[in-house]
Amino acid sequence: MTDQEIEIVTFADEFFAQNSRLIISQGEPRCWVVDPGFAPATDNLLKYLTERNLSPEAVILTHAHADHIAGLSQVLNVHEMLPVHLAKIEWSYLEDPSQNLSTMTGMELRVKAPELRDLAPDQVLELGGTQWQVLDTSGHSPGGRTLYCSQAQTAIVGDALFAGSIGRVDFPHSDGPRLLSNIREKLFTLPGATRVCSGHGPDTTIEIERSTNPFFAS
Repeated sequence: MTDQEIEIVTFADEFFAQNSRLIISQGEPRCWVVDPGFAPATDNLLKYLTERNLSPEAVILTHAHADHIAGLSQVLNVHEMLPVHLAKIEWSYLEDPSQNLSTMTGMELRVKAPELRDLAPDQVLELGGTQWQVLDTSGHSPGGRTLYCSQAQTAIVGDALFAGSIGRVDFPHSDGPRLLSNIREKLFTLPGATRVCSGHGPDTTIEIERSTNPFFAS
């Protein structure tokens, strides 16, 4: 299977420029909702689901900071039975504004997810005919995760790695050395052509970041 058989549609919010995404199995209605964020991103995502007659199978949260979970309740109000995949260490963040950092934005964000499933490292999730391996890319947050599909040559990295940058590590519970180590060991060991879909900003590739990211200059 090639990346042409997986479609990734991105919806960015206007304030945090956070990327809410749909991962769609081409030729099928099956898809995942990834990191549903603030309006209008989630509004547009839900509208797209309806217009394309898509059937989401799960919500995937790369981590549980406010800008990545703000639209979760809205998604679950429409698609009530969706399981939510999130590293177990961050389950408590969903209903704790201090942990999900929403207090830093002047709000108190609390989200309930009736069916939570752990995103454990080395776990494999399937969408259509593709397999997505869960990688531990924590450091920006304690439970930061990447979904990597070798068939689609794609890594959904959340806020671990950006084009020319990395995730912030000045938040409570962040760990800078851990993040750098995980990027080197879990991401930079992937094939260079791997498409990197970050939580903010444009896509990049592993080869570009290995070669030019200033946080890893020799």
